[in-house]
Amino acid sequence: MDGTEVEFVDIREVGPGTVALRVASPPGFDARPGQFVQVRATVDGDTVTRHYSVSSPEVGETFELTVGIDPGGTLTPWLAGAEPGDTVEVDGPFGRVYYEDEDGVVVLAAGPGIGAAIGVAEASLARGGDAALVYLTEDLVHEDRLARLAAAGARVYVVGGEERFEAAVGEVIGHGRVFVYGFAPFVEAAGAAITAAGGDPGAAKVENFG
Repeated sequence: MDGTEVEFVDIREVGPGTVALRVASPPGFDARPGQFVQVRATVDGDTVTRHYSVSSPEVGETFELTVGIDPGGTLTPWLAGAEPGDTVEVDGPFGRVYYEDEDGVVVLAAGPGIGAAIGVAEASLARGGDAALVYLTEDLVHEDRLARLAAAGARVYVVGGEERFEAAVGEVIGHGRVFVYGFAPFVEAAGAAITAAGGDPGAAKVENFG
């Protein structure tokens, strides 16, 4: 779809320096969990464009974006201070690393990858499939949704440090299609953990944020 102006419906803090933006869906918009959109806004007279992952398990009248706030950035502080009724322009969806009705998923995430990861895990459970999520972090984001995932039967691991991450990956590999969301160093660490667990990193669906 081409760029479309949309309104914010709700903005809420979901962790340290992180907000979830509930956005009105443009006509015909259909994104799968794990995809991302391009957001464009005018900040202090300048047009700024960034990409953010869709973090909702489905798209209806609204969808959600999870955004980590960079205090020295241009767009994210503006987004954090936005109010319902404010508007941005949205393009997309983009991305080939998304949930495609797999019977089970193993989702590995760090940093802003948690948004896409939690949407994929929720989508799998909603379809009746299995879900495991390993989240490497020192700052917990979406604690309420992670708790609901665990209560619904998902295997949820929130870990700090690569050793604990590798151990958790070892417990879930083989229980579904592997998805990886994060920046390049994490993608590399995830590949090593998958290999150590006897899995095939080449078979994983990987979104490298750069």
